[in-house]
Amino acid sequence: MGTAILISRSRDETLPGTMAGEAPWPANQAELAARLDAAGLPALNAMEQLDFHIHQHLDVFVHGQPVEVPANVGIDPSVGLAVLHTHDATGLIHVESPERRDFTLGDFFDVWGVRLTRTCLGGYCDGQDGALRVFVDGRRVQGDPRDVVIRDREEIVVAFGASDELPDPMPASYEFPEGL
Repeated sequence: MGTAILISRSRDETLPGTMAGEAPWPANQAELAARLDAAGLPALNAMEQLDFHIHQHLDVFVHGQPVEVPANVGIDPSVGLAVLHTHDATGLIHVESPERRDFTLGDFFDVWGVRLTRTCLGGYCDGQDGALRVFVDGRRVQGDPRDVVIRDREEIVVAFGASDELPDPMPASYEFPEGL
């Protein structure tokens, strides 16, 4: 795949219902509508024409241990379907939008409601017990992880921990299901 692309759009404020505690994190439908509104991300209705539909795979690790990306992130019957969402707990992210535009890793974490900053993942922040690192297709991304533009069929790894706690080998690709 191509080089990870960054866009400049940091978010200093905490969105409603954002979790800043330890993993694991649930799908977190609490305050989804308010998070989507604050992040400027639409919810889809069943009648919308979707002009943009791509997929990525996300692996999350904390201190060398995998953290599940849960089913139904961005899905709430009272809200609808966020443009970024999951259907199952495989880490497969679906981006479905009525318009073609750049979406970021920060956008997905906003929908999930898990804190992601330049130095923090949930309740884990850079310090003596580790650091936050992001990889796209096996290559380390420098800069603010929120700004990583997600592209079709990328393998994204978000890892917090010491250097010797990084996955080995680092996931660099994903076998996407047929038909996606």
